[in-house]
Amino acid sequence: MWSGCTNRCCTPSINWNKPCACLRPRPLAGPAPPARVPGGRVVEIRYRQSPQDAELFAQTLLALPVESWWEDWMRHADRLLDDPEMVNIVHQVLLKRRPQSRTRGRLSTPAEVVLRLMVLKHIRNWSYGVLAREVRANLVYRQFTRIGHHPMPHAKTLGKLGLLLGSTVVQQLHQRVVAQAQAEKVIRGNKLRVDTTVVETNMHYPTDSALLGDGVRVLTRVMRQITEVVGERGEKLRDRQRSVGHRLIEIGRASRGRGPQVQKKLEQGYRKLLGSTGQVVAQAKRFSQEIVKGVKRSADVLQQAALEGMKKELDTMLPRVQQVVSQTRARIIQGVTNSAGKIVSLFEHTSEIIRKGKPGKPTEFGKMIKVQEAENQIIVAYEVYDKRPADSALLVPAIEQHQQRLGVTPRVVAGDAGFFSAANETAAQKMGVAQVAVPSFGTKSAQRRKRQKERWFRKAQKWRIGCEGKSAQRRKRQKERWFRKAQKWRIGCEGRISVLKRRHGLRRCLYKGDAGMHRWVGLGVIADNLINIGRVLNARLTPKKSASDAP
Repeated sequence: MWSGCTNRCCTPSINWNKPCACLRPRPLAGPAPPARVPGGRVVEIRYRQSPQDAELFAQTLLALPVESWWEDWMRHADRLLDDPEMVNIVHQVLLKRRPQSRTRGRLSTPAEVVLRLMVLKHIRNWSYGVLAREVRANLVYRQFTRIGHHPMPHAKTLGKLGLLLGSTVVQQLHQRVVAQAQAEKVIRGNKLRVDTTVVETNMHYPTDSALLGDGVRVLTRVMRQITEVVGERGEKLRDRQRSVGHRLIEIGRASRGRGPQVQKKLEQGYRKLLGSTGQVVAQAKRFSQEIVKGVKRSADVLQQAALEGMKKELDTMLPRVQQVVSQTRARIIQGVTNSAGKIVSLFEHTSEIIRKGKPGKPTEFGKMIKVQEAENQIIVAYEVYDKRPADSALLVPAIEQHQQRLGVTPRVVAGDAGFFSAANETAAQKMGVAQVAVPSFGTKSAQRRKRQKERWFRKAQKWRIGCEGKSAQRRKRQKERWFRKAQKWRIGCEGRISVLKRRHGLRRCLYKGDAGMHRWVGLGVIADNLINIGRVLNARLTPKKSASDAP
């Protein structure tokens, strides 16, 4: 067909089917394979390229309807994250990053970009490396995080920015999200349900031999770094990692054996391992003392500063390794399993040993957290505990926190049997809670049931008959419809915890230390709240189908 060109090369009188020669793209520099297979007119090897294609591609990207590709929750989360107070909280943190961050240095990543990147990271449960890669190559994420056409920060830069958001900052951001949810009438504060769970720290399963091996490895590594800086001055390093590795293998083999000699072999292996570890600890102490005395020093200022950092690391790890030695000697040699100040990780030394009775995971190592929700699965408050408290001690503070955050007293309070106590029930009613749906413990072991049938027990119960009226009244109340309905609603808290662990990574904290645990939990809760708020607001905009619309 005629292309419409008026040149003589392609007029209809010459050739109707042959493409216009003057409109064909000029070949690029250098030899290039043909665009089409010889003899084929439909199946091509590659698209035909021209110098104008790059500019055309850029113009096409600008014209793409990127906002129409957003997920439903993104539109509402985008509006919530535009809150000036939230952006200002992050901005104030960035201003205090260095003493002269306001006036010196390169332009930093804007506060709203930092906030949105951290939220997106925990919504998707990505690492910093995956976050940088995904946002760099995705137009939707670039628009949502307000990166736009600017270069994406490196993963290490993102990690440093994330460290600036401490536990206090994350709590402030979470409170602003809850306040916006209340302003949007997503929550009203009439209901409260509370539960606890364990967030594990990032550590291997602790055994005495593995902890001793970790201690030897870390101390030897730091002493080797010191030797590389100062040379052969003072105490010479003796590397005992090879012999310690052999002791670990011996203990592992003995622990898998059977027979009466197993315990004896284990004790022999541990005695040798404890001896080698003690020698490494003594050598590390001498290294630290020689740095203080100036025996091990460097003329270079930067290397001397690095040397001081290595000494600080030695001084941090030495007490922990000594504690592991002490608790191992007490358990293996003396048979004492409950040691004061017991630690289960040299790197996450504040991790607690928590047993919540789960069949699949009877023992967990980490921190206990409390999660309390209002309507529409919005988490009103969370808390990470340094030391695990009893669940029964958390109900009244949870109600007080609910009143403080939302300004109203909940009409219904629901929790599992772990939160029950008669004092809690009375205190909640005095605070204005109309329906306290917390069941009392009703299950008894066979041994306890047998003991309760004995004569002395029944006689004591008759003497205590004055309290029986309250127990009977409580059992009757737990069978009422409102109580059973509130308990059905309470079960949703178990599902919320499951979503936090699966979707937002609260199964295991990948940040370091107690501060990292607070950041990990808080940002995960914020991410979950934003998704749930977006879901509720989007449901309001979606017209409901009536019965007449059904096919």
